[in-house]
Amino acid sequence: MLDFLRKEGIREELITRIEEFTAKNPPLDQDLARIPNPKYKYYGANIWEMAITALLSGENILLVGPKATGKNVFAENLAALFHRPSWDVSFYLNTDASTLIGTDTFKNGEVFFRKGPICKCAEAGGFGILDEINMAKNESLAVLHATLDFRRIIDVPGYERIALSPCTRFIATMNYGYAGTRELNEALASRFMVINMPVIDSSGLIKLIRDQFPTIKANAANQFAELFQDIRKKCDSSEISTKALDLRGLLGAITLVDNGLDITSSLELGIINKSFDDFERQLVKDLIATRIDPTLKREDIFDA
Repeated sequence: MLDFLRKEGIREELITRIEEFTAKNPPLDQDLARIPNPKYKYYGANIWEMAITALLSGENILLVGPKATGKNVFAENLAALFHRPSWDVSFYLNTDASTLIGTDTFKNGEVFFRKGPICKCAEAGGFGILDEINMAKNESLAVLHATLDFRRIIDVPGYERIALSPCTRFIATMNYGYAGTRELNEALASRFMVINMPVIDSSGLIKLIRDQFPTIKANAANQFAELFQDIRKKCDSSEISTKALDLRGLLGAITLVDNGLDITSSLELGIINKSFDDFERQLVKDLIATRIDPTLKREDIFDA
């Protein structure tokens, strides 16, 4: 990851501070399996520098942005960069304190406290990735206030306080406008440094595609990147919904082509069929037809 950051042009001062942090704070042996090994890398030097500086300063960060901006990829990249175990917490409307902190349970006829992901992350000095934090009810998130601010504690009723490790950080993500989401209350938002995630541009997308598929031809990578941008433009102008704006789906479709499936079927599985409306599917299909030649074979796309 450090070599990747150097290629992205990240300041050497920050890289040195990361090396000092990881050398000073090695993870426990039992937590090594929780350190992510990212499949994808995030491209964007400015965003990297803001996030790294915030985390080195002891702050938690909130990644805000529309679909397909790489929020979860970036959160995973950060945990891998700092060599910290990560705990993923997906929020939903019924998320409550016991889901986050833990709850009483029975074992061998005795009551004991079964720790939740927030407690485990706090004690292990991990990175807690709070996915779609604005999906949960605000009142259920109030239990995190003392965890996320200067107190850095978890006060479990009936048990002793749990102090956060100095290495513990929380990285939250949120989308605006999704069904079931709500505005994040000010008390919770004030406990994060907020980073607005920009949409990935064509050059960044080409880097991502070529990173995942080293043998892909330059022209093919450009065409796939431009196709994704064409879909985004249609979404931005409200001609289609964001269902087809699926970066994972695009990369998955390229993988299918690499494994021998024809390009039309691959894009149908990865992108077109993400829309469940017949009219919208046809619009996406027509858009793809203007950009991608359906007669392309694997050898036209990959060098080997």
